[in-house]
Amino acid sequence: MVSNKGFKAALIVVDLQEDFCPPVSLHLPARAQTRGVTKAQKSPLSNSLAVTDGRAIAPVINDLLRLPWACRVATKDMHPEDHISFASNHPPPNNKPFESTITISNPHNPDETQTTQLWPVHCIAGSSGSELIPELDVSQLDDIVEKGQDKRVEMYSAFCTPFLKPKIVETGLANTLREKGITHVFCVGLAADFCVKATAIDAAKAGFETAVIREGTKGVEQGDEADRKLAQELEENNVKMAGIDGPEVAKVRDLQ
Repeated sequence: MVSNKGFKAALIVVDLQEDFCPPVSLHLPARAQTRGVTKAQKSPLSNSLAVTDGRAIAPVINDLLRLPWACRVATKDMHPEDHISFASNHPPPNNKPFESTITISNPHNPDETQTTQLWPVHCIAGSSGSELIPELDVSQLDDIVEKGQDKRVEMYSAFCTPFLKPKIVETGLANTLREKGITHVFCVGLAADFCVKATAIDAAKAGFETAVIREGTKGVEQGDEADRKLAQELEENNVKMAGIDGPEVAKVRDLQ
């Protein structure tokens, strides 16, 4: 066993939820049924913001979860029905999902603003669409962090909202990782170019050595150009784009 003294790594599985994945048949595989997934949980209202091939990354993530991480965390978007990011909560003509944007002000500092895209209704708290997909081996998780509950602000990151002056919402994830002595954070999940990116960048800002594992995520925008753009933005924010067979993940495997 390799000691890797001082190296403690966490895996964050970002938003691997029904509303971010393409639909599947109601006839679930037996292993999924044993995890308590019912027909009601596979509502046709789910999958409203599906990422192409989003469900296909689950086997990769499950393999990663079996590695000797010091901490394994999943995150969940968990919105109220009147959340500010839902296009249907705004008057026309600026209420077209995927097209319209809105400028949001810090509730405690109107001079601090954020411009964000508007989306279809998704991940309503208590809905089938907010559930983690049954393909994910949740038995391997140490914790689940919920985000996006404050209707006034958008929150892609699993750490905090973009507003800093003052901060509006913090999930406590950074403190949890520090308490466990985590030095390195690896991110997977959905979507690469939104919540995974924001979570990884905030992990780096919080002082953790951070990487996104390429094979464990899918983006809203896909293709070589999208991949290059994402890798560049991550690099500019001190986040590596790592491969599952690369040296960064190998360092975790070496702990076995």
